[in-house]
Amino acid sequence: MHRIHQALIILLSVTGPAAYAEKPNILFIFSDDQCYETIRAHGYTDIDTPNLDRLVGDGTTFSHAYNMGSWSGAVCVASRHMLNTGTFVWRAQKISDNIGKAKPTHEGIPNFPAENLMWSQLMKSGGYNTYFTGKWHVKANAEEIFDVARHIRPGMPNQTPEGYNRPIQGQPDPWSPYDESFEGFWKGGVHWSEIVADDAIEFFEMEQDKEEPFFMYIAFNAPHDPRQAPKEYIDRYPLDRIEVPENFLPEYPYKDQIDNSEKLRDEKLAPFPRSEFAVQVHRQEYYAIITHMDEQIGRILDALEASGEIDNTYVFYSSDHGLSVGHHGLIGKQNLFDHSVRVPLIVSGPNIEKGKTSNAPVYLQDIMTTSLELGGVPVPDHVEFQSLMPVVEGQSNGYDSIYGAYLKSQRSVVKDHFKLVLYPNVPKVLLFDLNADPLEMNDISAENPEKIRYLFKEFQKLQEDTDDELDLTESFPDLAKG
Repeated sequence: MHRIHQALIILLSVTGPAAYAEKPNILFIFSDDQCYETIRAHGYTDIDTPNLDRLVGDGTTFSHAYNMGSWSGAVCVASRHMLNTGTFVWRAQKISDNIGKAKPTHEGIPNFPAENLMWSQLMKSGGYNTYFTGKWHVKANAEEIFDVARHIRPGMPNQTPEGYNRPIQGQPDPWSPYDESFEGFWKGGVHWSEIVADDAIEFFEMEQDKEEPFFMYIAFNAPHDPRQAPKEYIDRYPLDRIEVPENFLPEYPYKDQIDNSEKLRDEKLAPFPRSEFAVQVHRQEYYAIITHMDEQIGRILDALEASGEIDNTYVFYSSDHGLSVGHHGLIGKQNLFDHSVRVPLIVSGPNIEKGKTSNAPVYLQDIMTTSLELGGVPVPDHVEFQSLMPVVEGQSNGYDSIYGAYLKSQRSVVKDHFKLVLYPNVPKVLLFDLNADPLEMNDISAENPEKIRYLFKEFQKLQEDTDDELDLTESFPDLAKG
């Protein structure tokens, strides 16, 4: 057993194997950069995802699951720290900044107060065997806080110069998603998604003779770039099958003020201005790596079923955030449009209604709190995200409003199907009716000043709730007056 924080030893000393006999297993499967629209069963996109479709049929889908935002251009870092600490974005940043600064105990474990225990450590305190494989991207040592941690991957596989500013129509493409010489997902000889599935299957085998329940955190790097998959998966998506998003633009008009897009690594993947051809190619590769990942997810689900534990296992599936891939003239995720902040979120397991979709607004990080509740693990006071179970059981409609933030350049609030987006560096206010305009193409701010004032006040309340210190009074003096 790996060494754990002394607080966990105390918790474990008052319990025993008999106390865990009826606890359910928790299987968490996590993808990277996957937009909510990229599961075929959801009806948005012509994409092949038979195993995620199977999970949709076996469980409840949350159609409006959000990531709260990011303090860095690497949005995944913020998302994963929120998930593993249970804290809202700006408090998660403070925890992240402090990790590694504390003096270690004599056991070599960071001497943090109890509120800094992470998800896996809390599950361990409840008697769970804990397993991890894949993308971590959290400022903590996965080998210290999981019983077993394999193939701990960085934020992304290596990209090469040839992978940027491509493709240009009429010119040879210098990069190929299935040429293994570019390494990336192929580095080491086996595609990283396949290794994640191999590890998960081995974890099931390791659990066969154990009495305690398991908590498995299975994290794919896919479909993050470099979006690589075997040629047969690319061939499933000829360009005439790929639809350019309806909200495609050659250039997003506020890109320089909101995030300096031309300097963002993600945005440099495709040429400026955007072309429909380039977007088709990038979406071709995006769909292909998702379909390849879907096949690996199928292997994991099949192994769970073969283990005999499926009837006592809750399966959670989600992603750390979405991705633009051509929406609004953007390629990356450093924006607050739904394609970049909304993610797939599916839950299946005992007493979870099958084939149901809930449109309640939730955060993907609610998965952490939900798993603690299902596992009978006390939820610490510092955990701010809510359990999904009241929504599943029809006792809650989710959050009253959804907060969104990116650095100091973007803020948003979603309430009652309206989204207010604030660009303080422009300054500019955008308002969208998400029911009438789900692709966020029609800014209705000019004709709805009262709605803007109402939502701005709601946003100010969320600023207090999240410790958001950004002062918007100079950028929006009229709104700040109330």
